[in-house]
Formats: sequence, C-alpha cells, structure tokens
Amino acid sequence: MDGSLAANATNKEIRLADYESPAFLVSSVDLLFLVEDNKVIVEAKSLYKRERSSQKDLRLHGSPYFALKSIMVDGVQVADSDYQVDDELLLLKDVPDEFSLEIVTELKPAENTRLEGLYESGGNLCTQCEAEGFRHITYFQDRPDVLASYCVRIEADKRRYPVLLSNGNLEEQGDLADGRHFAVWRDPHPKPCYLFAVVAGQLVAQSDQFVTKSGHSIDLNIYVREADIDKCDHAMQSLKRSMKWDEDVYGLEYDLNVYNIVAVSDFNMGAMENKGLNIFNTKYVLASGETATDTDFDNVEGVIGHEYFHNWTGNRVTCRDWFQLSLKEGLTVYRDQEFSADMGSRAVKRIQDVRLLRLLQFPEDAGPLAHPVRPESYIEINNFYTTTIYNKGAEVIRMMSRILGDVDFKKGIAHYLEAHDGCAATCEDFVLSMELASGADLSQFRHWYSQAGTPEIECSRAWQNGQMVLTIKQKVPDTPGQKNKKPMQLPLGVAWFDQTGTPVDTDTPSKFGIEEGTIYLDVKEEEQQFTFSNCPEEAVPSLLRGFSAPIHLHTDLTDRERSLLFQYDTDSFARWQAGQELYSSQILRQAENLEEDYFSGEVTQSIIAAMAGIIDNDKMDPAYAAELLSVPSEVILGQEQSVLDPEGLHTARTRFLSLAADQNWQTMLDRVRKLQTAENQEEKLVKGGRRLKNTLLEMMSHSLQYRAFGAEMVEAQFDSAQNMTDQFAALSIICDRSFSCKAKKLEEFYQQWQAHDLVVDKWFAVQAQSPDASAKGEMNRLMCHPAFSLKNPNRLRSLVSIFAMSNQLNFHAKDGSGYNFLSDVIASVDSINPQTAARMLAPLGRWMRLDESRRKLMKKSVASLLEKSELSNDVKEMAEKSLRTV
Repeated sequence: MDGSLAANATNKEIRLADYESPAFLVSSVDLLFLVEDNKVIVEAKSLYKRERSSQKDLRLHGSPYFALKSIMVDGVQVADSDYQVDDELLLLKDVPDEFSLEIVTELKPAENTRLEGLYESGGNLCTQCEAEGFRHITYFQDRPDVLASYCVRIEADKRRYPVLLSNGNLEEQGDLADGRHFAVWRDPHPKPCYLFAVVAGQLVAQSDQFVTKSGHSIDLNIYVREADIDKCDHAMQSLKRSMKWDEDVYGLEYDLNVYNIVAVSDFNMGAMENKGLNIFNTKYVLASGETATDTDFDNVEGVIGHEYFHNWTGNRVTCRDWFQLSLKEGLTVYRDQEFSADMGSRAVKRIQDVRLLRLLQFPEDAGPLAHPVRPESYIEINNFYTTTIYNKGAEVIRMMSRILGDVDFKKGIAHYLEAHDGCAATCEDFVLSMELASGADLSQFRHWYSQAGTPEIECSRAWQNGQMVLTIKQKVPDTPGQKNKKPMQLPLGVAWFDQTGTPVDTDTPSKFGIEEGTIYLDVKEEEQQFTFSNCPEEAVPSLLRGFSAPIHLHTDLTDRERSLLFQYDTDSFARWQAGQELYSSQILRQAENLEEDYFSGEVTQSIIAAMAGIIDNDKMDPAYAAELLSVPSEVILGQEQSVLDPEGLHTARTRFLSLAADQNWQTMLDRVRKLQTAENQEEKLVKGGRRLKNTLLEMMSHSLQYRAFGAEMVEAQFDSAQNMTDQFAALSIICDRSFSCKAKKLEEFYQQWQAHDLVVDKWFAVQAQSPDASAKGEMNRLMCHPAFSLKNPNRLRSLVSIFAMSNQLNFHAKDGSGYNFLSDVIASVDSINPQTAARMLAPLGRWMRLDESRRKLMKKSVASLLEKSELSNDVKEMAEKSLRTV
C-alpha cells in the first residue's frame, strides 16, 4: 500500500478541528445499476470540478466489498501508473480542473451482511448509505458536504424485480429484451451521497395522494411484501398527517411529485430519510390491531413523521460534516416530538420522552462514552448515532424555543432554512440564525454543543426580608477528556403553590418569560439568587416544569411537599415528577435495609392513598393516570444509587407494588371492570383506557393477598384479547410474575404468531426481560431457537439488547455471566454486522456505579473483546472508550 493511502486508514481518529472543505465538487452523478442473477454491475459517471488549486490528486472513498472493473477520465481509460488503489481509497493522480469520471464496479449484495451500501433483504435489493455506505457501492467523495444532482437507471429481470425505485421523480420506464425492464429516476435537488437510495424487488404498494396547500398533488406509495399490504393504512395516514402538520406549523411543503416508502425486515436503523425514497425498518411501518400494540402504532406515527420532516431539516439543508449530525437529528427529533404531542396527549408524550432520555442518555452522559452534542472526534461515525446526538440534541432545540419564545423560534427556523437551502450547514449556522431572527445573544448557550455531561442543579429556598429567595447552584460534571467546565445557560421552569395547592401569583426578574403560569428563569451562573415577590413563606416550589432543561435537579422539598405537588400541581410533567420522586424515595430507602419495614410509615401510606384517588378519578385522561401510577423501573431506580444494588432494588420495588396492590385492590378491581366494559369512546380514550387497565393489572399481579385472583384475571385477558395490546400486556405480566401458566402461554403465543416476524420479536423480548433466576439458561436456549438469527438486527435487539438494557437483575448477575454473555454475542455479531455489534456494547460501559466485584467482571468482559483478532473499528472504538475514566 502506498504511504499516502495508508495515512488515511479508517482506524485513524477524525477531528472536527481538522475539517477542510472538499478539494473537488461534483455537479452531477449518473448511475446505471445492471442487476444480474448473483451480482450487480454499477456504472457511475460524475462531473468533477477542482475547488482548491493546491490539490492536484483526487482521493475517493471505497471499500473491499466490491470489485473495481474500470476507470475512465473524460472517456479515456486511466493507465495503471496514473492511479493507486487499496481497500479504502482510490487516488487519481494529477487530474484536470474539470473532467468526467466513469467508474465501473461489481457488487454481490447477497453476501453483504453488514447491511451498508447495496444489500439483499428477503430476496429484494435495497440500500443504506448513511453515514458512509455509498463507498460500498462505488468510489466517491463520501462526505455530506459534496452535493450533486442524481440520475439513476436500473435494469433488472422483470419477474424477479418488478419494482425499480430510486430518488426523485420517475422520468422513464419500459421493457427490454430477454424479459428485463428498466426505470429512470431523476432527483432535481442536489444532495449528498448518503441520501442516495435504490430498491429493486417483488413488492406491492398501498397508494394515496396528498394535495399541498399550494395545490400540488403528490403521489404517495408504501411498498411492502404482499403478505403485509393489510398493515400499511396507519403508516399512510401518519404520512398524510405529517405533511399537513409541517405545512400548518412551519409552512413547509413537499417538493417532489412522489413520496415513496419501502419497508424491509433487515435494517440497522429505524428508518432512513433518502430524498423521495424513504427506506424503513418494517417495525416502523407495519401495524394492525391484531399484530401491533398501541405503543407500536404511536411509534409508527412518530418515525413516519421524523423521516418526512427530514425532507427540509436534513435533506434540503444537510450537515457539513458528521460532527454536525445533531444539526439534522436533534432538530428533527424535536419536530417529531412536537408532531406526536399534537396528534395525541402532549402531557403523556412529554413524560415518555423524558423517561427515554433518563433511561438511555443520562447514563451515557455519566459514563465513559460521554460526548458532546457536537463531538470533537471519532474513529467510526456509526458509533455516534447516539441518544446524546438525537435526544439530548432535541432538548437543546427545545431549550432554544423556550428561551426565544415560539414566535421568534419559528422565525429562526425560517431564516435557517432560507439561508442554507440546498447547502450543507453547521450547528453554528443554526444558532446564528436563531440570533439573527430574534436579536438574542446565545453565546453562553453554545456550551450545550461543546460540553458533555448532564448539569447538576441544586435549588434551595430561604425567607429573607419578607421575600422568597430561590438559590440555584450548578455544576457540569467532569467527563472523559473534559474537566473544569463552564456553567450552562438554561431555562428553569418554576411556579409556586400555597399549602392548599393553590397557585401563587408571583414574579421575579432575570427570566426569559412567563407562559401558562410557568416562570422560565434565566439560569447561567455557578450560583444565582432569584427573589419572588408576593410569595408566602410556606409556599412550595414546582421546579423544572415541563422538563424545561435536560438536567439532574436536587431540591430541598420534603416528602410532604412532594405529596402536595403530586395532588395539585397544574403542570402535568411536574406533577408526574413529584410522584416519581415519592415512589423512588420510599423504594430506595427500603432497598438500603431490607430487614426494616419502611413502607408502614405515614409517607408511604399517603402515597398509596393518593394512588387510590387517581385510580378512582374517571375524569382524568386515562393515559395520563397510567403515567401517574407507573412506578419507576428498576433501571431508573438504579441510576439514583451511588453503588447499584440490583437485588435490593428488585426486592424493595416488588414489596412496594405488593403493598399498593393489597391496599388498593378493590379500587383497582372496580376501575378495571369499568374499563373492560367501556363503550362508544373516541380512539384516544380507548387507547388510554387500555393503558390504564393494563397498568392496573400489572400492579394487581403483585398482590400477595389476591395473587391467585390476579393471575386468573391476567390469564383470562390473554385468552380473550381482541387486540395485541391486551394480549401482549397479559403475556408480559405472566412472564414477569412467573405465573404457573407461563410456559403454556408462551407456547400458545408463538404458535399463534410465528408467521409474523415483528410479533415473534415481542415473544423473544418478553422472555429476555423476565427476572426469573433461570434467565441465563433461557437466554442460551433462545439463542438456539430456530426463529433466532444473528444476522437480523431486529431479532438481535429484541433478545440480546433487551436483556442487557432492561433485565437489570440478571444482566448484573454476581458471577458476571450476564456481561460475558453480551460480550460473546458481540464478538460473534462483529464478523457479520459491525455496526449492530458496536451499538450493542453500550451496557458494558456502565461500570462506574457498580460494586468493585461487578466492576472488575464487566471491565474484564470488555477487555476480552479487545483481545479478539480482526476486531472491527466499530467495536474496537466502543470497547476502548468503554474502559475510559474521567
């Protein structure tokens, strides 16, 4: 290998500080895909223009997963002496200032188990090019700041591949000799190669139309396997609602004649926003009442919306480099969250989003894999598709909307899209647009993009000179590579209540504004004081209303004051949070000393009484009531312990649920029966009613006094369920509580749904979460099940990742068997699909809060991975970073 090529090997760290604009730009790309029996020939013709005179040679990204057949510059075959090539790069020496480049490559999609570039799924061909998949198809400048217009011609056997799709608008199609046919697609909008897509296969479509507000008629198609055509209606309606919402809220119309979605069962991600041709994991398209839960329906709607919203925030304006990934993903997650909130319950959606952030992103920010929303370096970009980039990035956008207010925030969005339409932009460009549109100074706020870690905020009260003073201290914790950080600027939502639960009409300077009774404080220093006028001495603060910032909040609230907020707070999130803190405080205290009975005290009894009031309140949104009654999971509770005690938490939480079930049994039973017989309700209430009913059944299943009765009720629901929501909820309870019918119901469920891949995923997942002591043996048995495959990411995630992320008790087994199980699976998957293998590694980086014995065992399992020969860069980077200390 030539030294100049070796210097660019893929295990080299790539740094934001080293960014240089491309030396060459590409104006157009013409691609011809010749699909044959066991291979695909790709002919790529691109028009290049030099942008930097100092750069004489052209470097193109490639991979070892295709065969190079020929290279031509301006129609002339390139001599061997005029180029160098290896597995990763093609170097063309001393090229002209402007020229056409023609490259022919040969691919074997059926052998591509990495699911990057062009691959086969269920006999059909499809692509995944984000982040760096296009380089697995042909040699190209595979970077997001090289934008070109694309024209694609596909030729294939008509019987085997009747559907031929690519980006943009269909320009031409027809028959060829020998039973073949062709299609030509042209995308008029310049795009980076990561947004390229092609699909060929035996698919059928559910079709519809959408008319934009300017009168443009758009053809909508969702392509699936024929057996799945009856499961597309919800996805189609979600797409139409997304298009309407983006017009109504942001004034953004769709810009092509057709919008195509293709669902495939083998997919590394959830979905991909390729311009005009979205490719989806079947999990986020297919939904019917028989095979999908209410949560599945919500997820389909949210992901359909997310990918559609990318048409502007990601496609029309893309990111300059991959360090700016949150520019498109954080912004678009925020947009899909707001869309889902408008389509359903805003209160419930906010709680769900915060729960997900705390479950996945907060541990990431607190461990060795912590990184800023805009990372400073990476080795493998696929490893940075994280909850920090996506979900914390969305919270950064949400904070900006709070700071600026809705009107100025939307002005900023409009300015950003207009200023950068058709271009590759940066996070700085976005923040600058917000400043220019609003007049605000966001200089300090920019730290959210550059500093990792979750800020620790401490709030305390004092009565001084007849006024209430709220003191706020903040500290951004040290993370690997970052110490002694600067204070963040953040909006902290605050309100006050008197001892009767009545809101106090008060105000304070140093705020961003007041909205619906919430004062948003301008928190920006290591220590600040805020004085509130007309606020009585005994007033109780409601803090972090609406979860106004992604922080850890520590307060001086008493349990009695939290109980007041749990009953009377007018902010749906803050009320829920008060309940979560009450549940947590009692369970954590009991877990510290299992020999004592802390649940007989006054506080616990008042909590259980408050729960009874919520259960009996049929005026409350049932979905929100279910959230108020949901006790924090063992994983969430574990984050509150300085040293994780999985066994103590499991025992204490189970005891609390048993006590609540026994004391509130009749109240719960009465409400469940009412919910079971409810009729003639709108869909939202029906879904909420199912959620509340199943939450109550889950709690009732913990009853010691009525265990047999509870088991009978759950088994009866499983047997009589008319929808997947109720059937799977019953199966989940049966497995969690290890009822005697567990084995029988698992077998019945599998026999009923074995032909439905997504339902079989649920069958694997429900067993992976079981707290049974036999979990280790069950996991090994399930790995050998005929329906399990290491090659399918959905199946891997449903069994292995769910076990590692959700089954805290068994994953953290004292003998380290859970850690070894995960590391062994990762090693096996790495040779098949490195991207998926690397994403499974995150739980092995959470050793900082473990006891010394578990810590050594977990780190040993990671070290054993690093000893493997031929470890991919994906897994190697994640494993090495998992062992970092602050």
